[in-house]
Amino acid sequence: MVSEATTTAPNPAITLTKTALINGQSFAIVPGETILSFVRRFKGKDAIPTLCDAPNLDPFGSCRVCSVEVGRVGNGTNLRTVASCHTPVEEGMMVFTESESIQKLRKNIVELVLTDHPLECLTCEVNGNCELQDVAARVGIRGVRYPHGKVHTDREKDLSHPYMTSDLSKCIMCYRCVRACDEVQGQLVLSVAGRGFDSKIIKGLDQDFFSSECVSCGACSQACPTSAIHDVFQSKAEVGQEKVRTTCTYCGVGCNLDVSVKSGKILSIQAPYDAAVNQGHTCLKGRYAFKFYNHPERLQYPMIRKNGTLERVTWDEVYDFLAERLLSIKDKYGPDAIAGISSARTTNEENYLMQKMIRAVIGTNNIDGCARVCHSPTALGMQRTFGTGAATNSIEDIKFTNCMMVIGANPTAAHPVTGAKIKQKAMKGTPLIVIDPRRTEMAKYATIHLQLRPGTNVAVLDMMLYYIIKEGLVSQEFVSNRTEGFEDFQKGILSLNIDELEKVSGVPREQAREAAIVYATANGAMSFHGLGVTEHYQGTYSVMLIADLAMITGNIGKPGCGVNPLRGQNNVQGMADMGVQPYQGAGYLHVEDAANIERFTEFYGVKSMPTKTGYTIPEMYDHALDGKLKALWITGEDVVQSDPNSKKVMDALDALELLVVQEIFETETTKHAHVVLPGASFLEKDGTFTNGERRIQKVQKVVEPIGESKSDGQIYVGMMNRLGYHQAPYSAKGLLEEISQIVPFFAGVKWDNLKSNGKQWPVAADGTDTQILHTETFKRGKGKFVFREFIETNEILDHQADFPYILTTNRVLEHYNAGTMTRRTANAKIVHEDVLLINPVDAAVIAVKDGDLVKVESPRGHVDVKAKVTDEVKPGILSTTFHFPEVLLNLVTGDVHDDIANCPEYKVVSVRINKV
Repeated sequence: MVSEATTTAPNPAITLTKTALINGQSFAIVPGETILSFVRRFKGKDAIPTLCDAPNLDPFGSCRVCSVEVGRVGNGTNLRTVASCHTPVEEGMMVFTESESIQKLRKNIVELVLTDHPLECLTCEVNGNCELQDVAARVGIRGVRYPHGKVHTDREKDLSHPYMTSDLSKCIMCYRCVRACDEVQGQLVLSVAGRGFDSKIIKGLDQDFFSSECVSCGACSQACPTSAIHDVFQSKAEVGQEKVRTTCTYCGVGCNLDVSVKSGKILSIQAPYDAAVNQGHTCLKGRYAFKFYNHPERLQYPMIRKNGTLERVTWDEVYDFLAERLLSIKDKYGPDAIAGISSARTTNEENYLMQKMIRAVIGTNNIDGCARVCHSPTALGMQRTFGTGAATNSIEDIKFTNCMMVIGANPTAAHPVTGAKIKQKAMKGTPLIVIDPRRTEMAKYATIHLQLRPGTNVAVLDMMLYYIIKEGLVSQEFVSNRTEGFEDFQKGILSLNIDELEKVSGVPREQAREAAIVYATANGAMSFHGLGVTEHYQGTYSVMLIADLAMITGNIGKPGCGVNPLRGQNNVQGMADMGVQPYQGAGYLHVEDAANIERFTEFYGVKSMPTKTGYTIPEMYDHALDGKLKALWITGEDVVQSDPNSKKVMDALDALELLVVQEIFETETTKHAHVVLPGASFLEKDGTFTNGERRIQKVQKVVEPIGESKSDGQIYVGMMNRLGYHQAPYSAKGLLEEISQIVPFFAGVKWDNLKSNGKQWPVAADGTDTQILHTETFKRGKGKFVFREFIETNEILDHQADFPYILTTNRVLEHYNAGTMTRRTANAKIVHEDVLLINPVDAAVIAVKDGDLVKVESPRGHVDVKAKVTDEVKPGILSTTFHFPEVLLNLVTGDVHDDIANCPEYKVVSVRINKV
């Protein structure tokens, strides 16, 4: 949450007619603002010194360094001293910031603080960027008049953690770290023990950082005004450093990062307080897991496999080789024998270029990527219901909602900054409904947790819709005026057998009814869903039902509500926007529509464009195996480790005549490649990412690409030109200009007008962006209700008799997808292996305890993974992660896909288990 003391511009909608005086000058006040905010707005950040205040913390008033004198106009002799950080400014108030008595008071306070502080400024880690130093200089400290107190040198430094450190002898008891842990992250790890002079900050039950429940977000370190709590990167030591603002490469939250760089090396990362997305907060991946960028294992030059071994070649050699092979395959088998898989970790501009290369240069719509693989049910489900397949609202709307529903997602692990905001809201009493087969961290804060069996989202959502209708909670006005198909939908819902739905889902009907009533009666309910919704046989229909819940209760088109998918990777939204799917080009323009074909043909300046829908990734594997697909270009995806049924994937890759893998590290997939191209990391390129709330933000180069590696965009441009198509040299600004001419909702997106916080699409030609969609109408006209019955997945129907357990997948906070980046940082010291969550009942049946190896076997294969015995999952349900190639979990996942979007069903795997 943002303190009222933050320096902000007044809302232009507020008429500023009331005034107050600052040192005799009259200024307009904003209702509700504090004196500190008021003074800083006109006199600057340094007008009043502070020690316990921070931009993203609530006013606290403990240090009193921010004290000012105040009085009333007409009564200037009756002055009183107040803390400006939490005292509201009033009309007619006189504020004196530098009176003689105030200067003496501030100096006295700081002198007292310094008596208990070690005078080691010249050797301190934050020398040159210490707020205590700055404040001492600001108030005129030249010496300390009081006897030096007992400095707590007995408080040992805590160096137990890979990232977090502490030296509490330097603590000034401002409580900023405690409040950051509480108000920003909501983790409540830090607190105060002892009284008086012996009071101190403790972690957990007076543990070290590593033993505590610390999630390493670094909020406390960034908040600390000294170096009492710090990190191994000395992120507050800024002397001689340049700061570059960019956007995080990990999840879809899209946190802004301030990267400190010196002499071409990255030193540390902080979170800017003025970032609209993350307001001075980020997780351990964004703040600390950056050292992969110059890891010794980075790919630094192109390679071609010769006689079974990858050998170093020049860029000219590899371009010539690829041009000859691609053109030869195209001439012999046709363009549809070639396909591409792009990456949600690359920028909008790079995704746009790859789909352009595959379509306009190669001549096929065989282009796909993880955005479609994992999130196509969201895009298609919301497109069919609303007309637009993206988040309806902004994350900021969490402030205004009166009910939250999280389904198939664990945002505190997978989307940590958004997860912290949801958790904070729930901790303050806002009802939270969690629908998840695991008792996730978020479920612990839930008002209602519907712990369903994996694969039964449709059954549970059907029950909720049933009770909303039965209880008379339908928003009749919204349904009548803004939707269609409701009558048939209602008939279908009311015809359902609740006994069967209750039995198959494992969710008691009364719980479903309670959740339905809480959601439907809230004055604004906001839903969030993740891969636990989309990666199912009925994933698309599940998304449609979530959209139906919003429409049936009128929770669309206003603040604090809506349907908000949590995107798993940093640029999932942008990847789809740029046309990385076989049935839609850039801007979601359908590839088989004659008008769109003509438009693309003219815009790209080619003789013709492909006219039929291309292959999805699962179809690429099928056609590689049946001989129709001969060449595949993969960027930034370790498909062997991350795609289901790894054995089939490997067989398909080995059947190709040409496999090109563009990566930053060698992976399980590069082991099968004929050509490996070294790409650049997000820290080595310019471009834009689009986060989960449709916010287009700048990615700015911090350091030069390592070795001979190139940005993915530069690689595509070089290849396109070598294939005979003229593509201008890579420029993020230039490509964004091109994109704005073909993608309708990017019309007003220009590099120079994105500034620090980007814009949320659709962006009009004049640059006006959009925070909330569907305020008056849907893109398709009226929202559409469609009824379908719950259908059991074939994975259960075909295999349950021999494989009676259900395995589902999840993520942990410390790692990201296949772990290609995070396993090469100190995150691997915190979590270093995949584990199998198993209920104590099931563990007893096969006689395993924590740490024992369990053989998990499916109809496709088996893996061995260590057990973690926990009641986080119900009996009969297992869960594990897929971050480590040593386990290669996807050897056991299957070939069942969503029946509409062809998204793999990662979340339901029939298995049997035995102790190894």
